[in-house]
Amino acid sequence: MVVDAIATAQSTIDIAVHEINLPHIAIALKGRHQAGVNVRVIVENSYSRPLSRMTAQQVKALNEHDRQKYDEFLQLADINHDGQVDAGEAEQGDAIAILQTAQVPLIDDTADGSKGSGLMHHKFLVIDGKTLIVGSANFSLSDIHGDFLAPASLGNANHLLKISSSQLATQFTQEFNIMWGDPLRGSQTDRGSHPLFGVKKTYRSAQTVALTPSSTITVQFSPTSRRLDWEESVNGLIGRAISTARRSVDLMLFVFSEQPLGDRLEQVKNRGVQVRALIEPQFFSRNYSEALDMMGVALKNPQCRYEEGNRVWRSPITTVGTPDLPQGDLLHHKVGIVDQHLVITGSQNWSEAANHNNDENLLVIDNATVAAHFQREFERLYQGASLGVPSSVQKKIKEERTRC
Repeated sequence: MVVDAIATAQSTIDIAVHEINLPHIAIALKGRHQAGVNVRVIVENSYSRPLSRMTAQQVKALNEHDRQKYDEFLQLADINHDGQVDAGEAEQGDAIAILQTAQVPLIDDTADGSKGSGLMHHKFLVIDGKTLIVGSANFSLSDIHGDFLAPASLGNANHLLKISSSQLATQFTQEFNIMWGDPLRGSQTDRGSHPLFGVKKTYRSAQTVALTPSSTITVQFSPTSRRLDWEESVNGLIGRAISTARRSVDLMLFVFSEQPLGDRLEQVKNRGVQVRALIEPQFFSRNYSEALDMMGVALKNPQCRYEEGNRVWRSPITTVGTPDLPQGDLLHHKVGIVDQHLVITGSQNWSEAANHNNDENLLVIDNATVAAHFQREFERLYQGASLGVPSSVQKKIKEERTRC
């Protein structure tokens, strides 16, 4: 879908995505750039260097996470399996090298002179100022296709939306231009004079776009300064959407650690709203996880203290759990579905860090048909999920009685 959309571009392509390591997408961008289309790319600084150009010493110095990324890259790009990626192989398999060799304009979140924002975590693409592709998926092997080193994996549980709306596309182009540094669209080679990332950006309030008389999309971008009221932030927008619930709230979340959102959910649950939640297993039972609050339990940190401001639900629920995914795959959605007509989506994890440190986007889509697609995905993941307090958490609570 992404490659085909890129191929339609006639004038402009703006892409801001945390990570790009899919060579077919890079080759498609290269092709449109060489055809005279104004292509601009922004990535997170951790993923802005070509892996094929790393020295043996640099590879040896990688941490475990980055070394695993490199080993995955070798599986993809080392065509002759000699343990290295030569220039010819890089032009087929190293996405960043492909873009740089073709001189496609590319910057990362250190372009403003900083060490980078919390994360440049966007995942969006604007084509010709009228088509927007946005969602939870990075343009990476893990997020789209799966991992070579985990043969059972199929790709992380993710989604993308393709939306035709020049008005909505304009909102994302404006966000892109703030990061790129152009108050107006710059030339193909102009990187702008004042790129801004993270907390250096000025506050942008939520904006609502009407697609049809009965279908709207509200969009807002992070981060929000801690000096502003929480209700004005992107997480505040999530909270307002949750507060409208009258029947149901279903969640598919990579991370859920924002206490005010957990409190807001408890309020709607106490009004009789059905609340169900699926959380990525690696974050499900961390001491800061709101999943624990929802189930009526709390875990202490290594210093034997509860998270500051932590509040467990007085009337816990058992409809919280983790999905059964193939080994190597993650639940990477950042989705809430309210009353089967409102969809909360975008790049933003439901965390304080996303709200106040990262470059993020969030959309609240009021459309029953779109919601039905997300509801189907939720039911697919909910079927066979492990629900309730797992034995591992019960074991941790017992261990804390001794340790603390």
